[in-house]
Amino acid sequence: MYSILLKTRLRPGSLDVFMDAMRVNAAASVRDEPGCLAFDVLRDRHEADLVWLYEVYSDEAALDAHMQTAHFQASRPLVEPLILEQSVIEADVLAFNPRA
Repeated sequence: MYSILLKTRLRPGSLDVFMDAMRVNAAASVRDEPGCLAFDVLRDRHEADLVWLYEVYSDEAALDAHMQTAHFQASRPLVEPLILEQSVIEADVLAFNPRA
């Protein structure tokens, strides 16, 4: 399995608008994409404008397919103006423990 962890610094005060778009994208990803196994959105407890996206895919091709979906494409113009900076960590998943 393949995972990405995105560290996303938002413009101050833009979390609610960002989350409106991300809730739709994240929910559609796990609901409609067989290769998307997890898509979690986390808010840093110490920095209000710092958000982490944790996504797990069956493989890199599933992430590539995710980026071509209508829900991903629709989210981009909504969230891109809100992002000040973003960095990505790519990782191989060694243990995945979802509650069934």
